[in-house]
Amino acid sequence: MERLEFSKKMIRVVFMLLPALAFIPVKAQEQPIALSLEKALEIAMSENPTVKVAEQEIEKKKYAKKGAYAALFPQVNFGADYSRTLKKQIVYFGESGGFESMFDPLINGAEKLISGYVPDYTPGSLAAAIGEASQEAARESASSDGGMEMGLSNNWSFGFTAGMPLINAALWKSLSISGQDVELAIEQARSSKIDLANQVKKAYFSVLLANDSYTVFKESYDNAMKNFLDVRQKYEQGLVAEYDLIRADVAVKNVEPNMLQAENAVKLVKWQLKALLGMDLDLAIECGGKLTDFESELLGDYITATANASLDDNTSLKQLDIQNEQLKNTLKLQKLDFIPTLSLSAAYNWNAMNENFKFKEYRWNPYSMIGISLSFPIFTGGSRVQKANQTKVTITQLQLRKEDLERNLQLVVRQSLDNMNTCVKRYGAARKGVEQAGRGYMIAQKRYDTGAGTLLEMNDAELAMTQAKLNFNQAIYDYVTAKSDLEKTLGKQAN
Repeated sequence: MERLEFSKKMIRVVFMLLPALAFIPVKAQEQPIALSLEKALEIAMSENPTVKVAEQEIEKKKYAKKGAYAALFPQVNFGADYSRTLKKQIVYFGESGGFESMFDPLINGAEKLISGYVPDYTPGSLAAAIGEASQEAARESASSDGGMEMGLSNNWSFGFTAGMPLINAALWKSLSISGQDVELAIEQARSSKIDLANQVKKAYFSVLLANDSYTVFKESYDNAMKNFLDVRQKYEQGLVAEYDLIRADVAVKNVEPNMLQAENAVKLVKWQLKALLGMDLDLAIECGGKLTDFESELLGDYITATANASLDDNTSLKQLDIQNEQLKNTLKLQKLDFIPTLSLSAAYNWNAMNENFKFKEYRWNPYSMIGISLSFPIFTGGSRVQKANQTKVTITQLQLRKEDLERNLQLVVRQSLDNMNTCVKRYGAARKGVEQAGRGYMIAQKRYDTGAGTLLEMNDAELAMTQAKLNFNQAIYDYVTAKSDLEKTLGKQAN
């Protein structure tokens, strides 16, 4: 019985502990990643896919440049060839004495030489023997009309060939164009980094603005809640009317949606920042600092930015300059097509012919050659001239595009500087507005506490203070984003 009672007690203890055990976390929550603006830019430059693609493009252009240089070196190839003769070629030597007459002087000389060394030699024996042999061969291979077949059925050939240019001005000029392809890819990568840095800065500033806006609305909500609790206490004591209690409650309800919307805005801008950094959207991040940390930039950067507003480093203009140089080199390359070229070639091959496939019995006959080839272009129907004319028109078009782009960029620079100047003025006004609004709220609160003021006055003062703080933060945000856009236009490289 004692054991049974003990077991029942243990069961009750376990059931009592089950709710508590259910709330024990499986693992501790991961600490959010602390990000500064410099750290965010560093992560973006190493993890963002756009930057990685741009860097890969540079590597691809470098390989293409090395491939272009390969054309200057000898090109060595190995080849093999087999052909089967289906119908052999027939050769005709004439009807009478055509073939034999060519060898008569040689045969007569041999006859005299043999007669001098062989006493019982019968003159004409060598000629008769050669004649019979040739007639027999002719009978075996002659066609119906007296021709002779040439060659064997199986023909084999394999060997090496080599060639390289000795004088080719067009090829040499194309190498400089390949080098400019690499230069253009590098500038395009720099453009991607500058554009990404601008996006990361603006996203980071958006997070700070959302954080500061949430803080402002949270403070407003806390003030409204504090006022509501104070008014309710006074209402319960009979010191204020029910209307004040209702107005205080409505003030809380009006501020709460703004606070929740600001809290949701923080999540959205953090997602945008993490996407730009190439990070998992589920990772927790915390952006350090506040917009007020950039107040110092408003005081001195505008004058510096105005003095250094030069488009010399603008990446779009630099890319057009590189493309213009490429077109000029292309035009020179097309003109070099009128210049002759000189190339060197060599070959070493082995040949064999037979009637069967007994490779061990084949006689492989090597042969080799070396030569120089000169090619002088004379007439191609005018295609080279027309290509050169097209390139000239393209160069003119590119120059017009650059002039138009430069005018538009100058307009963007002036607009950015004007926006920065306006933001500086807004910042000064908003800063004074925050100071005055804070003081006005304190006065309205004291007046209400002493009975000299109304709840409406205090609510108006609270709303004015909230709006002044939002304007203050917005002025700083607009300035730093305008400055970031200006740096992008001027082609300032991200650190």
